[in-house]
Amino acid sequence: MASHHVKGRKLSRYKDQRTALLRGLVSELIRHDRITTTLAKAKETRVVAEKLITHGKKGTVHHRRLALAQVPDKRVVKKVFDDLAPKYEDRAGGYTRILKLGRRQGDGAAMALIELV
Repeated sequence: MASHHVKGRKLSRYKDQRTALLRGLVSELIRHDRITTTLAKAKETRVVAEKLITHGKKGTVHHRRLALAQVPDKRVVKKVFDDLAPKYEDRAGGYTRILKLGRRQGDGAAMALIELV
């Protein structure tokens, strides 16, 4: 079967493992402002991080709860709402940047640096 209109990458994991992986990557991205990972993981991390920051910009209790559902780490959500939301107030999306780093020595996986703009 062709996978037409199927969004997202499976990253060779089951759904619960994939969700846990992305939560961890997004938390570390918010906490450290930049992380190094594989290109595919960086592209998926970007999707979740952009949605999280957009929730932060809206600033309501409802959006805070939606953010906590995505990344259940109160310190990360607090940073998004208190620090990042005002910083990106005038920016309509595009809060992250992905820089390609070449291939990993061990297995040749394409690596990338994802950072907050």
